[in-house]
Amino acid sequence: MATLEVEGLAKSFGGVQAVRGVSFAVAPGEMLALIGPNGAGKSTCFNMLNGQLRPDAGRVWLRGQDITGLAPRRVWRLGVGRTFQITATFGSMTVLENVQMALLSHQRRLGGLWTPVRAMDCAPAEALLARLGMAEQAERPCGILAYGDLKRVELAIALANDPALLLMDEPTAGMAPQERVALMALTAGIARERGIAVLFTEHDMDVVFAHADRILVLDRGALIAQGAPAAVRADPRVREVYLGAGH
Repeated sequence: MATLEVEGLAKSFGGVQAVRGVSFAVAPGEMLALIGPNGAGKSTCFNMLNGQLRPDAGRVWLRGQDITGLAPRRVWRLGVGRTFQITATFGSMTVLENVQMALLSHQRRLGGLWTPVRAMDCAPAEALLARLGMAEQAERPCGILAYGDLKRVELAIALANDPALLLMDEPTAGMAPQERVALMALTAGIARERGIAVLFTEHDMDVVFAHADRILVLDRGALIAQGAPAAVRADPRVREVYLGAGH
């Protein structure tokens, strides 16, 4: 069974059809890239999958369960993690505390009190940070971290939910080239190890073609191509609307 199945997803804003009849599936452990020019509808797709937008038409299934239009907190509870174009962490809290908050939420123990965050067993959060190469940064406030490190913290927060599906919206935006490669290689390794389905958007085509198992291409809200990286790279329409002659 596919982890995520999407059928006929559509969304309009006024007279603008942002997403038009998009259908696809993502398997456990698969890295699926969603690419396209600015305004193609990528973020709108993500926001419908995550519950931030309700689709006008279409259905979304997570492990066979219909999650169409559910609120983001309910989607999170069902096993969907997400990272954002602009990192979303608590800047005044340490790296460890940020991950502990996510673990508390996953365990349904978060009650709005500060004490449990510091009193809980740190071992699971420390193990996750070590896996992501962030052990030495554990006690530093997120507000003073370099941007590449913040991206790793955000990934740790998403993984703390033990997700079946991980949505990554431009995960390497603002990072140096070497950091991009390292982050996506790490993500791919964890996804395959844990059987996490990953759907990601990305403008860096080197990252996409190096790490995606399959690629979906959106243009003006519609899927114009999908398949293995080599096939997508060679597709004349994709080269015309997005990749250009140099790819």
